[in-house]
Amino acid sequence: MNHILIAENVSKKFGNHTALSNISLEIPENCIYGLLGPNGAGKTTLIRIINQITYPDTGHVLFNGQPLAPKHIATIGYLPEERGLYKSMKVGEQALYLAQLKGLSKTEAKKRLKYWFERLEIGDWWNKKIQELSKGMAQKIQFIVTVLHEPKLLIFDEPFSGFDPINANKIKDEILELKKMGTSIIFSTHRMESVEELCEYITLLHQSEKILDGKLTDIKKAYKNNKFKVGLNVSNPNDQLLEQIKTSFEITNEIVGNDVNQIDFTLQLSSPDTSSALNSLAAIGTINHFEELIPSANDIFIQNVNARTK
Repeated sequence: MNHILIAENVSKKFGNHTALSNISLEIPENCIYGLLGPNGAGKTTLIRIINQITYPDTGHVLFNGQPLAPKHIATIGYLPEERGLYKSMKVGEQALYLAQLKGLSKTEAKKRLKYWFERLEIGDWWNKKIQELSKGMAQKIQFIVTVLHEPKLLIFDEPFSGFDPINANKIKDEILELKKMGTSIIFSTHRMESVEELCEYITLLHQSEKILDGKLTDIKKAYKNNKFKVGLNVSNPNDQLLEQIKTSFEITNEIVGNDVNQIDFTLQLSSPDTSSALNSLAAIGTINHFEELIPSANDIFIQNVNARTK
């Protein structure tokens, strides 16, 4: 597997505060990689190191197999959480200026801006000033100038902040399209539902240390705890039957019935072997569904952070 970026034993201090402690990670090419952690975990410091805004005290970073160097800035796009547009400038004037800072000629910048303004349906914003735009509208401009120079690596820090659900979904689709076209993406967010939708790999930082990383599907499988959601159809869901179920199984929620004699509940098994439980359930009624509950990214995030909070 090829990697767009590798960090090896990266540490950074600011005075007596340790922002990063011996962080190593590998970001595969052409993937969306979630950089996660609570506030103060060290995510922003790592992003700033990748963007060469600051430098590690120890360790090093490789970009496309080479030591990270100033020449690589032109192939990285960064959308920070705190946006940085000049409020008194006109949208078109500012977008052209920022595009040329990334090395595009004025002619090429205009061509690409025309494409993106039409794609995001903002063609009539060219002569508006940034201060005339809503936060979400300004976010679209910031997104465009981040991706305009077609970088190999994109870094999005809370990219959906300020967007309504419709525009957030549009930007999500654009991120997926960029990935489809071969772009590698680092995605930093507190929105775990976005992690579930977008990220193939994650790293979880907490208190300057890496506490978890890997392929998200593998991590979720590793955190399975033998819980199953059951739907059972019975002929007579009376109190005696419900008590039998409660004494036969470890039930982790209230048993809920409905009008068609189905009862729903979640049970906890002591091992991954489900054969005995299935036989016992089949003796009670008809099994309509028996579904293993896989922990969400949010569940895993909370479990790991709480376990290591000092």
